[in-house]
Amino acid sequence: MRIVLIGASGMVGQGVLRACLAARDVEEILVIGRRPLTGYDDPRLKVVTLPDLAAFTAHDPAFSHVDACFFCAGVSSFGMSEPAYRAVTYDLTLTLAQELLRANPGMSMVYVSGAGADSSEQGRSMWARVRGETENALRRLPFGRVAIFRPAAILPEDGVESRTALYRWSYVVLKPVLTLARWISPSSVLTPRVIGDAMLNTVRNGAPHAVLTPADIHRLAFVAPA
Repeated sequence: MRIVLIGASGMVGQGVLRACLAARDVEEILVIGRRPLTGYDDPRLKVVTLPDLAAFTAHDPAFSHVDACFFCAGVSSFGMSEPAYRAVTYDLTLTLAQELLRANPGMSMVYVSGAGADSSEQGRSMWARVRGETENALRRLPFGRVAIFRPAAILPEDGVESRTALYRWSYVVLKPVLTLARWISPSSVLTPRVIGDAMLNTVRNGAPHAVLTPADIHRLAFVAPA
């Protein structure tokens, strides 16, 4: 598989990248991000740094023959206006998705959204409406497969952490609770690596639904490759 990974520097993206690097059937990982990616030494990993992601084009032959895009980028809506949040959540996602799709008809898209996203696009919660609108727009594009991941609680592991200071402190405080909750119910509290393994299995074997709950994601992570 040749994978494009967007958002590799975030908490989820780091776990997804590690899952891809550990997978024998992943031939190449093309990371697109605003910042250089350090700490990895693998010939299958290629990093494209673009300060303005909206300027990305897939004209480079390196972006042809891609099997799937794992879209893990995202920002918190805290303190953001709806237009600002929409610009980085809806507009940027669709720009990158459409550009990759033009170069790779039939490729798969796996998009990390969040529990509570509003598919009706009519609810009171601004972030949920915008996320739901983004999910719906991706599902209308002619990808070979679109899978929407809606994780809820995520437990960092193996040194992976969020780049957002507020989230890092929250995980320090909540880690004992999340660890206990995951021990009691592994499918309710995911890890970044579990999300990555589930993404890979989605491309390999498909997924039971277009929109996947934490329990769906957990089950997909432990499906043996076909």
